Amino acid sequence: MGFFDKLKTGLGKTRNNFNNIFSNFRKVDEEFLEELEENLIMSDIGVDTSVKIISELRTRIKKENIQDEENVKKALREEMAKVLDIPNKELKLETKPSVILVVGVNGVGKTTSIGKIANRLKKDGKKVVVAAADTFRAAAVEQLDIWANRAGVGIVKRAEGADPASVVFDAIKEVKEQNADVLICDTAGRLHNKKYLMDELLKIEKVIDKELPNASKEVLLVLDATTGQNAIMQVKAFKETVDISGIVLTKLDGTAKGGVVLGIVSENQIPIKFIGVGEQIDDMEIFDSKDFVEAII
Repeated sequence: MGFFDKLKTGLGKTRNNFNNIFSNFRKVDEEFLEELEENLIMSDIGVDTSVKIISELRTRIKKENIQDEENVKKALREEMAKVLDIPNKELKLETKPSVILVVGVNGVGKTTSIGKIANRLKKDGKKVVVAAADTFRAAAVEQLDIWANRAGVGIVKRAEGADPASVVFDAIKEVKEQNADVLICDTAGRLHNKKYLMDELLKIEKVIDKELPNASKEVLLVLDATTGQNAIMQVKAFKETVDISGIVLTKLDGTAKGGVVLGIVSENQIPIKFIGVGEQIDDMEIFDSKDFVEAII
């Protein structure tokens, strides 16, 4: 199964909802548009974003005199893609070394995402080092070690409970010695202990800024697509402390309401950079808005 087919399977629930609406299509009228808007909201897109998309669609229908089902679908896809197409979708790794700081709550797939991104970068010919700076969670370091080995990249790790910022400091030293291209830093994700967690993130950022002041830096927030509107709340929580440059969306594999992707981007103006649709090391792709909306409609 190719990546697009996996994406279509993962977004099956959302696509079926749209198929049901279009299967009853008779004509483009206000009743049809209201039903479409309701479906967008039910797909976890969020009220404001859904209203905006249907408003733009309504304008286009009048202006272009759209009357048939296929052209309504095409226009809807284009309006949804517009929401997703915001600048800076590519990873900015312009310096040697560059840094990727990976944040997110526990259980969202942070460790697997780091392994998959490391694997992609290595395939692109880059020398990668991973810093196991989630030292609070039992087995977090061991899990990252397994993924680093799978990807064939270096890892800097310390004992459980070690100071996360000191792990990152040691990893930066290792990156310089090895003349590596990219450092990927894992971080702790216990939002219920938010103040402590965010303080640790700030300490890690200070170490990076001090030791690699001119390095390109990405801050990627990993979100679980199955958590719906809760994912949007997580973005807001992390934005208070770190300058998030992109989102990695995981678990788009069956239970997710795909619309949450549009809600996240629209409400925060942060691009989705990667999406994951499975557990294998290659089950992560650069986000493509056109593919995404075609998998839904």
